[in-house]
Amino acid sequence: MIQPQTTPEVNGDTRAAPLLLVADPESALVRGLSDALEREGIEVTGVTDGAQALLQAGALHPDVVLVSASLPVVGAVEFIRAIRLTRATPILLGTDESHAEQAVQALAAGTTACVARPYRVPELLPLVHAAFSGEPGARRTLTAGDVELDIRAYQVRVGGRTVHLPLREFELLHYLMRNANSTVTREQIMRHVWNSTDTTSTNTIAVHIKRLRARLGDNDDRLIKTVRGVGYRLVGGAD
Repeated sequence: MIQPQTTPEVNGDTRAAPLLLVADPESALVRGLSDALEREGIEVTGVTDGAQALLQAGALHPDVVLVSASLPVVGAVEFIRAIRLTRATPILLGTDESHAEQAVQALAAGTTACVARPYRVPELLPLVHAAFSGEPGARRTLTAGDVELDIRAYQVRVGGRTVHLPLREFELLHYLMRNANSTVTREQIMRHVWNSTDTTSTNTIAVHIKRLRARLGDNDDRLIKTVRGVGYRLVGGAD
């Protein structure tokens, strides 16, 4: 478990743990995420629309904000633009493949990083703590050979050339690079990338791997190895 860190005094208050504002239209998701994160030492306030999020952001001055791309009343992009007028609060955008356009607009508006929705606590924790502490590692880049993956900007470069990946392929590459030089099973990929335990959909993984290899120019499968009968292994260093 990642331990909470102490931050300098802000607005006359010294917090021993991050205060995270979660804005998502699904109240059950907000409650479940709040319970999980609070067990990890993160204080959470949840709202279900953008108007409430603006009010709470002004009243509470959260250390980090997690906002869904599908936020109602005041949309996510409008919310981010409004926040950026007055403060540099780290903002994480929860998105999926259906919100690719909103993700691009949100990044342009000042989003700190994009995260996959439905949310996975092991992926959120490092981002929240890094944003809270202001660590240089908050803008983290993974590398494998000539492939660079910028987690916060949701960008991939191959040999210095930007390669545009659909969200699911980005998440797949991210997972493989986080586990570089280790074989990950198809079941692990389904669970961590698709957030599913359906082991009958492994053909979906094969299709995405094929597309990912093509976009990365991995025509001879030197970067992403198939481990027959098990899964896949990305060859290279991840920092």
